[in-house]
Amino acid sequence: MASVEIAEEIRSIFPGTEELIVQYLSGYLVDDAGEEEDVLQVANDILDSLGMNHPDDVKRLMARLRDLLAEQLSARARNSGRPKLMKLDKVMDMSKVGAMSNTIGLGEGVDLESINKGKASRVDVKKLEKQEAKLKAKIEKRARRDLYEGSKLLDQHRKQQNYEEMFMKINPLEAANAAKNKSKDIHLPSIDVNFGSNRILCVSLLITVILVVKYPLRSGASLTLAYGRRYGLIGRNGVGKSTLLKHIAMREVPIPAHITILFVEQEIVGDDTTALDSVLKADVWRDHLLKEEASLNARLATLEKEGDDKRFEDAREEASSRLADVHARLSDMDAESGPSRAATLLAGLGFSEADQSKPTRTFSGGWRMRLALARALFVKPALLLLDEPSNHIDLNALAWLEDYLQTWPGTLLVVSHDRAFLDAVATDIVHQHSGRLDYYKGNFTQFYSTKSERDRNMRKEYETQMDYRKHLQAFIDKWRYNAARASQAQMRIKMLEKLPELEPPEEEEGETFKFPEAEKISPPLLQLSEVTFGYKPENLLLQGINIDVGLDSRIAIVGANGAGKSTLIKLLTAELRPLSGDLNRNGRLRIGYFSQHHVDTLDPAMSPVQFLASKFPGKTEQEYRGHLGNFQISGMTGLQLIGTLSGGQKSRVAFAALSLQNPHILLLDEANIEGLDALMAALSTWNGGVIVISHDERFITTVAKELWVCADYAVTKFKGDVQAYKSIIVSNIKARP
Repeated sequence: MASVEIAEEIRSIFPGTEELIVQYLSGYLVDDAGEEEDVLQVANDILDSLGMNHPDDVKRLMARLRDLLAEQLSARARNSGRPKLMKLDKVMDMSKVGAMSNTIGLGEGVDLESINKGKASRVDVKKLEKQEAKLKAKIEKRARRDLYEGSKLLDQHRKQQNYEEMFMKINPLEAANAAKNKSKDIHLPSIDVNFGSNRILCVSLLITVILVVKYPLRSGASLTLAYGRRYGLIGRNGVGKSTLLKHIAMREVPIPAHITILFVEQEIVGDDTTALDSVLKADVWRDHLLKEEASLNARLATLEKEGDDKRFEDAREEASSRLADVHARLSDMDAESGPSRAATLLAGLGFSEADQSKPTRTFSGGWRMRLALARALFVKPALLLLDEPSNHIDLNALAWLEDYLQTWPGTLLVVSHDRAFLDAVATDIVHQHSGRLDYYKGNFTQFYSTKSERDRNMRKEYETQMDYRKHLQAFIDKWRYNAARASQAQMRIKMLEKLPELEPPEEEEGETFKFPEAEKISPPLLQLSEVTFGYKPENLLLQGINIDVGLDSRIAIVGANGAGKSTLIKLLTAELRPLSGDLNRNGRLRIGYFSQHHVDTLDPAMSPVQFLASKFPGKTEQEYRGHLGNFQISGMTGLQLIGTLSGGQKSRVAFAALSLQNPHILLLDEANIEGLDALMAALSTWNGGVIVISHDERFITTVAKELWVCADYAVTKFKGDVQAYKSIIVSNIKARP
């Protein structure tokens, strides 16, 4: 039975299933690694989670799988009766054993040595090696399967859990009382963090007030997360930063129960709950106590109508006592100010008063991520974990968030690629690399300066020792066998042996992008003159827009989401037509347009080379591969299916395709990709025009010479830098009543 047939059956009945799950399940069912398991039961459990609302489809698919696997399952059943490997009760010296008894599988307590003594060995060494290799392959397959289950299926199960249940599991209500007069510094020594069969960290973690180095630097340094400080967790892509956050969030590292934790990882599920109520309900403790308060008041009202019987008096006294306790706890958490605090948080993240009253199902994924962030900020956990919070918000909301987090009362651990955000928010930087965590005081700029200096010193020390080793080795090689100098050579051998082993310094992974030089064409290149646009004539978005773009243009467009930034880009590309006004475009002008939408439209069934050949035919495979190399898609990566590439690699393929247009002007809508430094360097030296929409302050500052603000139906040039613009935004938000 081929896994392809099983995969087709799954796709036909559950067409929306993620391809990774289809491939895993179809491979697992025909894989020998599962011969000792009830594979159909495992498959049924997985399919139940996929088709929770379609049990009949699950039953139909399981029936079909039983038919397809009938022969294979019968063969496994026949094999299951054969003797199996057994674990010996004690260690045996096999060199003293003559031959292995064929009766070992018949029972326990067989004396192998006495039975086989004096007999010639019948073990076929080649067959034994073959079986060991097969067993090793099975173990590796299971390890890969476990890694997949850990990263996908178990994670999906957690995501499907009810938020309230998960919150109360991680942060039990009793923790509120337990936290009184207790330190919120945590001591976690010698913690290993694993992801399936991969070890992410092997370090000693100390979340205390003082940094303690318990082991040599190469073995892993201790981490300090003092209560009230804000930490930026940085490291190369794939090093395990998000995995570390998840382990902390799920208390898979033993954080004391009295310390509340909240991890903002995914968008909320949309329903009929309004945005404001969604934020209020995020504080499960508050919501639970308010419901209990209402229940107790109703019970007391009922009891008041009863007589003076002692049992009613006792019940009233008990309810009154509990109600007083509930009131005290609500007062401690400032429950009354909840609605106003929630509204302030939503306003800061860009939700208007009208938006706050809309059901959560009406918001897009990006806005739901903002809701998830607002909910976490409203709860105010002792330890807040954020994973790339700047990815889903505009520059206006980001400016407010930076300002808000600077006064965060608890401990903050945030993963972010946005250096300007880390400069504004972080008081400390944690560098995750080589299976360890290194600790630095200060924000990202201070970290980078300190680390660069330390790396230079380490490189200099390493090179000096290598030179000294070469010098000693040269003397040893020359005089080792000379009688007159042998003693000196021996002395240098001992010196060489006593030198400490230094590891070569880590080399930074350099990335490069390269755009083809733009040919010169006569102006005007691209102009909008008195352009007005709205998706409906009665609902205008932009009015009276005038903009002139040339080869020397370096423009960054900023503004709140929904103000019309992306619409302006689409007007420039002629994807949208203005209701009035003119678009003037040079007939020879070529425009390169990048947005995340273009990344999503890459054909996952093609390799990068095939994709470029389909869009820009006429070149050899080697030429396409060479061009992809300009965007860090090198070697066999260019021949992999696009569907198997990471998000950053897909973005590079999109840029490689864009550059083959030989554009005169690049329009980049939120090009916040992996390898942003390489993109900035390429744009800084490129000779064409650039217009960017971005919330990354460093990207804007590096690439753009002009800042244009999209707001109030207009696009106007801003007289100032990004910092000045952000300051105005924060001031305006704070000035609102």
